[in-house]
Amino acid sequence: MSTLPTRTTRTTRTTRTVQTTRAALTSALRSPVLISVAGTLLIGVLLLAATGADRFTAYGAVLSGSLGPDGIGATLTTGTSVLGMALALSVPLRAGLINLGGDGQLVLGGLAATVTGLYAPLPAPLTVVVSLLAGMAAGAAYAVLAAVYETRLGVPLLVSSLLLSYPAVSFASYMARYPLKEPGSSLPQTRRLPEGVALPALGSTTVTAGLLLVVAAAAVHFFVDTRTSAGYEVRMTGLGPRFAAYAGVDRARLTLRLMGTSGAVAGLVGAIGTLSFPHRFLDGALTAPGYTWTGLTAALLANAAPLGTVLAALFFTVLQVGGLSMERATEVPRELTQVLHALVIVLLASRPRMTRRTGRRTEDADTSSESEGSAENEGNAENDINAENENKNKNVKVA
Repeated sequence: MSTLPTRTTRTTRTTRTVQTTRAALTSALRSPVLISVAGTLLIGVLLLAATGADRFTAYGAVLSGSLGPDGIGATLTTGTSVLGMALALSVPLRAGLINLGGDGQLVLGGLAATVTGLYAPLPAPLTVVVSLLAGMAAGAAYAVLAAVYETRLGVPLLVSSLLLSYPAVSFASYMARYPLKEPGSSLPQTRRLPEGVALPALGSTTVTAGLLLVVAAAAVHFFVDTRTSAGYEVRMTGLGPRFAAYAGVDRARLTLRLMGTSGAVAGLVGAIGTLSFPHRFLDGALTAPGYTWTGLTAALLANAAPLGTVLAALFFTVLQVGGLSMERATEVPRELTQVLHALVIVLLASRPRMTRRTGRRTEDADTSSESEGSAENEGNAENDINAENENKNKNVKVA
């Protein structure tokens, strides 16, 4: 007698688990992010077909050139900067704040780390630590300046962060070309950092301990976002700024804090870039690859979610690094990967409309099913009444 309820409970739990799994799978398949990525890859297939290249060979070359034995080192090295900038820009984006000054904060962090590494009278290991901190401080201070413009002067953060980036890049270029320029060199670069003032390499590759620092930053971001009240405030502000303000969240203080964190991470990426090969500040070396915009694309694709940002950064790094291999294998220009980057943005921009249409279809389906259910219930009730009346008539006749 006691086994019957136990079996019934297990059956109910199994049914709920199956329903939950089915709902999660359906939600994932309908995800606008997945649809954007799949649509981008499909359009890429059409573009490859238009050029006459074999699509399987092209995409295979992208994967083998970025994740194969010969390309994994370049992927991890590039991924360090892309993931770092994606994290830097996803921190404020989680609260609905867009920081477009990543380039300025990046180069100031690299320049501050270089100056500290060249002139700090400290032992080499301690100089590396101080250089990293100097890079973070420079990036954070410059990002906070953009936040002050918005909170004190009313200049939109989108504008202030973008416009402040240009003077920072120009200032760093001037410093590398004149006051800090290496004597006797024709390149706009500083002197090489002293011996030992560099991040240690991981094995015999070009990947340095900077990758571990960026991964640690991603882990901290994930923990703060999911496990702390500060992360809850940020997510709540991103979902509903008015509701967050009504709940007592200080918008101005939150903006300063998030922009300071964002700039510190961007400055850390710049410091990692100069403390790794070529162990000096080279004008344009940090901004030419477009780490800021690739990182912003990754953060937008993942809607600034910590884990999604990591995966999106890896996706774009694979495209960026594998593009050169695709060009060698199929003679398709690697600029096709940049086209794919842009297509992801275009498809992602239509996400709200896609979501609204999906929501309307769901509401219509629910409404129609409710109407059908009501009509069915009304029909059953009418049948019951008719049957009851027939029985009453039969009883009257018999009487």
